[in-house]
Amino acid sequence: MHQPKWLSNADLNLFPKNVRQTILHIISLAHWSLTYSRSWAADSPLQRVRLTAERDQAITKASQAEEIMRIKDARMGRTPPHQRPNYTPIERLAILELMAANAWSLAQTARTFMVDPDTISGWMKRLDDEALIQTTTPMNKFPDLAHYIVQRLKILCPLMGKKRIAHFLTLAGMKISSSSVGRFIKKPIKPKPPAEEKVHAKKPHHLVPAKYPNHVWHIDLTLVPTSSGFRTAWFPFSLPQCWPFAYWVAVMIDHFSRKIIGFAVFNSQPDSLQICSFLGRSIRAAGQTPKYIISDKGGQFWCKAFKCWCRRRKIQPRFGAIGKYGSIAIVERMIRSLKSECTRRIIVPMRQSNLRHELGFYFAWYNDFRPHQGLKGKTPIELYSGISHSHPKLNIRDPNLKLILDVAYMRQRPHLPIVSLKVAA
Repeated sequence: MHQPKWLSNADLNLFPKNVRQTILHIISLAHWSLTYSRSWAADSPLQRVRLTAERDQAITKASQAEEIMRIKDARMGRTPPHQRPNYTPIERLAILELMAANAWSLAQTARTFMVDPDTISGWMKRLDDEALIQTTTPMNKFPDLAHYIVQRLKILCPLMGKKRIAHFLTLAGMKISSSSVGRFIKKPIKPKPPAEEKVHAKKPHHLVPAKYPNHVWHIDLTLVPTSSGFRTAWFPFSLPQCWPFAYWVAVMIDHFSRKIIGFAVFNSQPDSLQICSFLGRSIRAAGQTPKYIISDKGGQFWCKAFKCWCRRRKIQPRFGAIGKYGSIAIVERMIRSLKSECTRRIIVPMRQSNLRHELGFYFAWYNDFRPHQGLKGKTPIELYSGISHSHPKLNIRDPNLKLILDVAYMRQRPHLPIVSLKVAA
C-alpha cells in the first residue's frame, strides 16, 4: 500500500501507540450502532423485523458468552496443573454427564476441562465413591433419581420434549409418564445456597413509622440497561443513560406491606411533571392518598413543583438523608430484588411495551407470591388486604400423610416460580 501524502512520518511513529485505543473505539462504536439498529427494528410494525432483532440480540449474547469462556479457559490453562483448584464432587459428575452426552473420549474430556486423561479414567472407576462423585441432592428414592435424570436430560439435550424423554426412559427400563416428566422439568433441583453474613448497622432515631397500608409510600428511580452496562472507550467513557441504551424505571412501594403500588417506564430521565403524573395515576389506582411520600433528593423531587403538588393534595414529602441507614432503604432493597430476580435474568427487550409487560409480570408475582423475611414470611398482598392466603398447617409427622411439592411458573417465566404444597390423593 502507498503512504498517503497527508500522512507524515510523525503520525506513523505514533501509530503503534494508538492501535489499542483505536480498537476499543471501533468496538464501542459498533455497539452504539447495533443498539440503534435494534431499537429501530424493535419498534417496527412488522413482526418479522421485531423477531429478527430479538434473534440478533440473543445470538450476540451467546457469542459473547463463548468469548468469555474462552478467556477464562486461557487463564486457567496458564496455571500449572498442580496449582489449579480441584473440581468439587458435584462438578465431577457434571463433567462425566457432559462426556456421555457428547460421546467424548477420555482425551477429549480431559482437554476440554484441563485435566489429565488418567484423572477422568479414575473418576469413571470410582463412581460408587460418594466422597469423589456426588449428585446435587441425595438420591434415596426412585422418584428422586427420576427427577434428577429428567432435569439433566433437559439441560444436556434441550430439544427433547417431555414425551420424548418419557419414551426414552421407558426404553431404558424406567417406566414414567409424560405428565411426570413435565412436572419434573418444572421443578429445578438446586443446592442449598450458602448463608449470607448479616451486617448490623446503627439505626437512626428519627424515622417515619408506617402504621397501616397507604400511610407511607416510597418512590425512587433506577436505570435498566438494555445491554450489560454503559462503559465506552471514548470521553465521557459512558453511553447515554437513555433509550436505546437504557430505560428509566420509577417504582412506588407501600412501606407497611411492601406492596408495589405502581411503576412507570421512561425512555429518558423523567422530570418533575412526569413524576407527578405517575404519582397521580398510582393514587387513582390505589384509591387512597398517602400521608407521607419518601424519596431521595433527586432533581425530580427536590424542587418547587413537586413540593407544591404534594401540598395541594395534603401529602407531606419526606427526603432521605444522604448516607443514613433506613431513610430510603425499603425501596432500594426492592430495586435490588428487581434487578437480581428479573432484569439481570432476562434479555431486556428493546421495545418499551415488552419491558412494561415483563416488569408487570414480576411485580404481580412480587405482590402475590413472593414471601418476605421482613413480613415474617407473608406476601405483600396478605398484609395489604388483611386477608391471609396461607394454607392450613399440616402434621408432617403423620406417617399416612403424603405431600406433593408443586412448582409452577407465572407466564412460563422460569425466574417467577409459584411454589405450593398439596396433599396427595
